[in-house]
Amino acid sequence: MEFTAPNAQILTFDRKNHSDEILLKLYESLIIPRRIEEKMLILLRQGRISKWFSGWGQEAISIGAVNALAADEFILPMHRNLGIFTGRDMPLERLFAQFQGKKSGFTKGRDRSFHFGSIEHHIVGMISHLGPQLAIADGIGLAHRLSGEKKVTLVFSGDGASSEGDFHEGLNVAAVWKLPVIFVVEHNGYGLSTPSEEQFAFKYFTEKGPGYGMEAVRVQGNNVLDVYDTILRLAEDIRENPRPVLVEAITFRMRGHEEASGTKYVPKHLMEEWAQLDPVDNYESFLESIGVLNATTKEKLNKKVKTAINEALEIAFAEEAITPNLEEELTDVYAPFSQKVISPQGPSTEKRFIDAISDGLRESMEKYPNLILMGQDIGEYGGVFKITDGFKAKFGGDRVRNTPLCESAIIGAGLGLSIKGYKAMVEMQFADFVSVGFNQIVNNLAKIHYRWGQNADVVIRMPTGAGTAAGPFHSQSNEAWFFHTPGLKIVYPSNPYDAKGLLNAALEDPNPYLYFEHKLLYRSISGPVPDSYYTTEVGKAALAKTGTQVSIITYGMGVHWAVKAVDELGISADILDLRTLLPWDQEAVATTVKKTGKVIFLHEDTLTGGIGAEICAWISEHCFRWLDAPVMREGSLDTPIPFAPNLEKQFLPEARFKVKLKELIEF
Repeated sequence: MEFTAPNAQILTFDRKNHSDEILLKLYESLIIPRRIEEKMLILLRQGRISKWFSGWGQEAISIGAVNALAADEFILPMHRNLGIFTGRDMPLERLFAQFQGKKSGFTKGRDRSFHFGSIEHHIVGMISHLGPQLAIADGIGLAHRLSGEKKVTLVFSGDGASSEGDFHEGLNVAAVWKLPVIFVVEHNGYGLSTPSEEQFAFKYFTEKGPGYGMEAVRVQGNNVLDVYDTILRLAEDIRENPRPVLVEAITFRMRGHEEASGTKYVPKHLMEEWAQLDPVDNYESFLESIGVLNATTKEKLNKKVKTAINEALEIAFAEEAITPNLEEELTDVYAPFSQKVISPQGPSTEKRFIDAISDGLRESMEKYPNLILMGQDIGEYGGVFKITDGFKAKFGGDRVRNTPLCESAIIGAGLGLSIKGYKAMVEMQFADFVSVGFNQIVNNLAKIHYRWGQNADVVIRMPTGAGTAAGPFHSQSNEAWFFHTPGLKIVYPSNPYDAKGLLNAALEDPNPYLYFEHKLLYRSISGPVPDSYYTTEVGKAALAKTGTQVSIITYGMGVHWAVKAVDELGISADILDLRTLLPWDQEAVATTVKKTGKVIFLHEDTLTGGIGAEICAWISEHCFRWLDAPVMREGSLDTPIPFAPNLEKQFLPEARFKVKLKELIEF
């Protein structure tokens, strides 16, 4: 199934009732990215820029789309959509500074070419993984529905990126929730060098739309009027009748995936056939044929565009290379936020761990009308652990949303909501399932503020831990997966009071959080929990027990194992409950180590590469002079978690910890 050009050797344009002004605006808009490309290819050969992703031959899709939407409607572009950025009138000098890694670019030199966004221009930039952007568009579309705004969101995908699971998840969620999103697939025949027939077994993407229960439309992607008219018509209709639509734009990429790739893998006759369908040349000829564009106007517009490009390039090239600022680099990892701890008011009630979580979630829903809860079975069913039982009846189905089984899309939708000023809580049914959404967390949520200043106001609740004989896929402790990722915050309460206070604090903070809640603690422990709204200080550890012989540093279930062990062994110990794993409390750790001179770290997670390894290394480096014994640690076996209760008991570190603790005391 070779990706052949349409039978017509020329493009047929229909001006309909468009004014000369509109037709000329589209022409000027169309030649800007082409003239930039021409210049960039020269600069690339001169070694003045390092890389270029070409959209040559595909410009009409971006230009038709960006001109058809309102200026305040979000567009999520990809590699080949330079026209989206220029079509939103981004200052060219900033755009070129971005391409050169200069400070005045949109990412302060932290990311490349088109990997950025700008809320001012209603553009949300891509990441190299491509597919996750579709879910962000879903979240923006959901925000429009919730707020009653009659707006459309448009997101791009290439035909190659459609092979990713995120493509399916993004379309499926949009269809189920009837979100006002236009999914534009730029079908250009190749994913880098892989032809379409090696990507999928169908010919046209319009075959896929009905399978998702959505309308699908095919356009000639090299015909700027066809794209413009189609998007204009769909957007007007979708604003009044919200729903997703799949638009397939048939086109061809005339240059390499990026310039170093070349096009030798493309049959020569295809290049020749598609060259006849060049979107710029054909539209220019059409305007000349109907008398809208003459030689004088053509020369004037091209001169205007070239002058603007050259002047902007001079400004960008004149800018000095970035001088690294260590404080700024570290500060920009998180969105600015200074927590003001809210103390509880009034009486307390004895509550189970699970009830404290539910209380915090309910009170935060009352405090923040823009907080949206999403997760599998959290609606009428109340979640598999019943934490949101009754929430849908109280807060409504718009705010307490059952989701399809698609962790990646729902996390991405949370980010999309955040872009529109909402808060999102996403419940993983089990923490183990977060692996399906891993990319969204570590590459979108965690990096987006550092990259281009957009915060991710998303909290992901993670029912975690073993002890229930649930086997390898419902019992893992996976907090260390994320501990290594700058930009995330991680909290892990061990008691009902902190369970509520830390959840409230996480939901208050505009940065992305992973909130770990141990399933075995849900109904096995209780304690006094204030009935009023309050928060626990993030980044601050607390002593669960004080003593003089040894310091036990731990969190979550480890706190309870440590208390039990010291009581059984008659040991006087500081038991430091970290509570926050990222950022962790270095001051509290140093204080207890200096006090006792002996330290052991305990966590339920497997031993190798665990959080204990990092903190023990820090203690050895920074507190060595106060140590009276080797720094020790204990964790679970370096195996998957077994199902049988006796095997699980052996896997967990509780018994081995007691032995090692006694050894440390006797050192």
